Amino acid sequence: MRGFLYFCFLSMLPTHVVFDLDGTLIDSAGAILASYRAAFAACGLTPARSIAPDIIGPPLGETLRLLAGSEDSALIIRLADAFRQSYDTDGLLETRAYPGIGDMLRALRAAGIKLSIATNKRIHPTRLIVEHIGWVDIFDSVYALDLFTPPLPDKATMLGRMLVEQGIDVRRAIYVGDRIEDGQAAEANALPFIAATWGYGISDAEVMEARWRKASTPSGLKRMLLREK
Repeated sequence: MRGFLYFCFLSMLPTHVVFDLDGTLIDSAGAILASYRAAFAACGLTPARSIAPDIIGPPLGETLRLLAGSEDSALIIRLADAFRQSYDTDGLLETRAYPGIGDMLRALRAAGIKLSIATNKRIHPTRLIVEHIGWVDIFDSVYALDLFTPPLPDKATMLGRMLVEQGIDVRRAIYVGDRIEDGQAAEANALPFIAATWGYGISDAEVMEARWRKASTPSGLKRMLLREK
């Protein structure tokens, strides 16, 4: 089945492209890291490990447990509230699209391809960022783990929910992300995967599955998706 899907990916234009957000479409590292630091400062705590770009990607609670070195639910709730207070106000306004992303997205839309976002970021700041950057009319759907009650457990489940609810044909769809778990979530749903290597996630081809493709620039991704020479 995987071999067939990747043959389709190589031979036909996609009808739907689903994107991860952080590290794929937007550079939000500075804002996110500053808000994690603000959260620990507000709670009078010292993080158990360095607050560095490699922590970006997993859901908020998972990252806070890693940084706190604790499973104390009350502590994680305090930290999460402090993070949200920082990030959901001034923090997210520092978010910028990577150079060339806007042109790439508009070219895909002009070619008749539907676009969606599937992200581990919370749905509230995700929607604010999409509006802030001017992408409200670009994406047909935006999914996040906490779009649902209770929140979905992982990105693989979220992608599966999106595929069903949006009626997306996996034979003509692709997921684009910047982390190994993005590729794994795609494969869990029989979706071909393209690794965006311009962000702060995947950068070493040796850690990628042989089936996965990679794009080093947004313009290169556009050429790959539109089958341009």
